[in-house]
Parts: sequence; C-alpha cells; structure tokens
Amino acid sequence: MGIKKKVNPIRNKTPKASVALLTGISNGVNSVRDNPSRESDDCLRQSISKGAEHIKGCPEKSFEEIREKVKNFPLSGGIYTMKNSAGEIIYIGKASSLRKRVRSYFRKAVFSPHKELLIKEVRNIDFILCEPEAKALLLEQALIQGKKPKYNIVLKDGKSFPLVEISREVFPRIRIVRKKSRLCRYFGPYPQAKELKQALELIRRIIPFRSCARMPKKECLYFHLNLCPGPCIKKISPDKYANSIREISLILEGRKRELMEAIRVEMNRASEDRRFEEAAGLRDKLSAVSSLYGIKREIKELVLLKGVLSLKKIPFRIEAVDVSNISGTNSTGSVVIFGNGVPLKSEYRRYKLLSKRKDDLNLISEIARRRAKSLLAGEAKFPDLVIVDGGIAHLKTFKAEFRKAGVNVPVLAIAKRNEEIWIAENRKPLRLKSGDPALCIIQKARDEAHRFAHKYHLFLRRKKLTGKMLLRAQNAHNARQPK
Repeated sequence: MGIKKKVNPIRNKTPKASVALLTGISNGVNSVRDNPSRESDDCLRQSISKGAEHIKGCPEKSFEEIREKVKNFPLSGGIYTMKNSAGEIIYIGKASSLRKRVRSYFRKAVFSPHKELLIKEVRNIDFILCEPEAKALLLEQALIQGKKPKYNIVLKDGKSFPLVEISREVFPRIRIVRKKSRLCRYFGPYPQAKELKQALELIRRIIPFRSCARMPKKECLYFHLNLCPGPCIKKISPDKYANSIREISLILEGRKRELMEAIRVEMNRASEDRRFEEAAGLRDKLSAVSSLYGIKREIKELVLLKGVLSLKKIPFRIEAVDVSNISGTNSTGSVVIFGNGVPLKSEYRRYKLLSKRKDDLNLISEIARRRAKSLLAGEAKFPDLVIVDGGIAHLKTFKAEFRKAGVNVPVLAIAKRNEEIWIAENRKPLRLKSGDPALCIIQKARDEAHRFAHKYHLFLRRKKLTGKMLLRAQNAHNARQPK
C-alpha cells in the first residue's frame, strides 16, 4: 500500500467544502476499508489531492488551540481520544508518553491519507492516564469496542493482528492467535502482541485459566504457580471454570462494572453464609479487578481545575500553605505537596515562625519568603499552583513576597467563609458549587495544610508545657533538699 507521491497535511481555513469533494473522500475511505489494495489507496490519495484546491485544512484557531493543549499533556503513558466538532470520539490511541505521541500528529510532516483525514476532522483531544502499558491496552480495547471510533475500524481489516482465542471445550483454552477458526470465540484484534501477552498475564494472576494444547494427566508448572486452576486433575468443576471464563470475557469486552458487581454479590453471599475465607479471596479479587485498568481519576480532576482557574498548564504539582497561631504563641507554618492529585508526604515542610508580630498576615509573609528562598535554591521543585488558606489579604501578601523574590507561579487563596476562591487577577471571588471536583481538590489541599500546621503547633505547645513541668518539678525537688 505504498504511496509514491507525498501529500502535505490538509488544514481547513474555509468554513464549508463542496459536497462533491466530501463525497469523493468518503467514497475513497470506503474503498480503502473494503478493499485495502494499492488501487483503492491511490483513489483516496487522488480525492484528497483534488480537494486540496478547495479545502485548505482545519480552522487555524482550532488547530492552534489543540496544539497548545497538547503541550500540557503529561509525559507518562495512557490513552488519548480524538473528537470531532460534534464531540464524537473518532479515534482512540495508546501511548507510552502521551505528550510526545499526540504532538507527533501536529508536526509538519507527511502523513498517510488516513491520518490526513483524521487530523482534518479533529477538534478536541482528551486523555486518561493509565500505566503500565498492558493495562492501557485493555482499557484502549474496551473503549474501542464501546465507542467504535470510525478511524479505529482499519484494524478489523488486518488479518495479521493478534487476537485472543477461547476454545469451545468443557474446560476452554485461552491463547493468542493471528487467524480465526469457526470453533472458537475471539476478542480483538490488538495492535501489539507483546502488550497483549502482558495483559493476559495480568488477567491470569487474577483469574487463572488453562493454556495447554492438550490436558495432561498430571498437573503442570502453571498449576503450582496458581496460574491454572488444574482442570486436568479435577481441582475445579466445569461450572466453576465456566464462570471464570465468563469473567475473563467480561474483562476483554470492557464490561468491568458488570464483573465487579457480580463479584461483589458473590462476596456478600459468602460472607452471609460465614464462608469467610472464600469471602476474603473474593474481596482480593474485587480489588485486583477494580485496579486492572489503572485509571488515575485525580488527573481528570486536575484537568477540570486547570479550566476553572484558566491556568496555562495542568497543575500536576500543587503546594498548599497554612499557618497556625493561637494566642500569639508557638506560631507554625506548613507547606504540603500534592503530585498528580496525591499527597507527597515525604516532601511536606513545617516551619517554626519567628516574626515578632504574630498576626496572620505577617506569618504568611514570613512563610512566603522562606518558601521562595527554598525554591530558588533548588531545595524544592517549582509548583504549578500554590493554594493559601485565607482571603484576599492573605493572597496579596503571599503574592507580594513571591514577586519580590522573583518567583512567578499561580497563587490562589480559599477563605473558609462560603469557601470563596480568590485569584489575584479577579476583583470578585470565585464560588463553586459544593461537591464540584475542582473545589474538592482545593479543599483537600487546604485541609491537609491546616492539619499539618496544627499538628506541629500542638507538638511545640506540648514540648513547651513538658519543659515547664520538668522545671517546676526540678525546682520543687531542689527546694526540699536540705541546705
């Protein structure tokens, strides 16, 4: 299917295209899908080449906005989804580095006709973090089977792509093949054989299955490794093994919720019947299945937070700051760190504040100066967002100290009264509905900073109180001694 003539990517600047041209391209796509030969590929290439005279590609504004969005994608692995102007998913892909992979679509390079059509239609791109790649493969295939994006259909024409085969026997065998037989059930196709093998290994650790060509008279190594339930030596009944095959099929079909609900019902039944050992095994199985796809929901919330606050990039690293000051004594401050929406407790820092004036604003000013110094000295990584516990005055004080030090990062303050969010550029506070994911992230960071600062404050108070008690005891002891 080689194409000798190079075709540049199409980027539409005109709002409408001729019906004839679109019909020609559509026919070309159908031709390639139904008959993947060089002639049909050439037909599609000619349709696009002719269309270049009338269509000059995607709207520049939309195209550039997507490119800017992709720059903030994480370098870690996961799934990306491309959508058209109607919000429909038209392509689902997997990548070991989301940013590098998706950015490659928007470089000025020569694409195949299929990719040119895809890029011309894309109006938005989202992602789901998912690692390792074997889990990402399962999630990708589950999404493809559920959404059926039109630009993923090309896989169905490739007879060389690997498939998962489940034989139709009393104790079905599961293996990876590249050709179909009428006597078996199939799942796929999958793009990478190596990752498919790893995915099956993950599944097998949760739900053991048979993989041997012929059942031996004696148990094999897989049985001793708990990777096969031992149907050859009658360690499992046909009905129970059939249930395991149903569960594996649900995973391969992407029907994870249905499977988890079935396991949960079975676990509760075992618990009610006082079969506690079996219930514990089902609990572990439920936990393993729930984490099988490895989706990090926190990242989705961070993406929402970026949009709500109009940040330039996703706040993968957040610092939250608070001070604890009761009756002007033992003043303390804290900085807690969240990475990818998860607390990084090993990076937490606490401060014994030394300001002579013990009001909140002076304490906030001190902690801002000391934190800025640490950042500039390379003792800590620069955050994508700083959250200060307080109102507009706290925000302005903190920002002023960062500005003096030359630290330029987004800062917001959240006031406990009505949970108002103050941003320096806005005259009025931002009020989000209770339960809003973006608000929940801010509250979680703020509350953690408050807890950590208050904990240190109580520690210093106890330490001081203990010292006074020891001193009194020592003085009393000395007083009783004969002179």
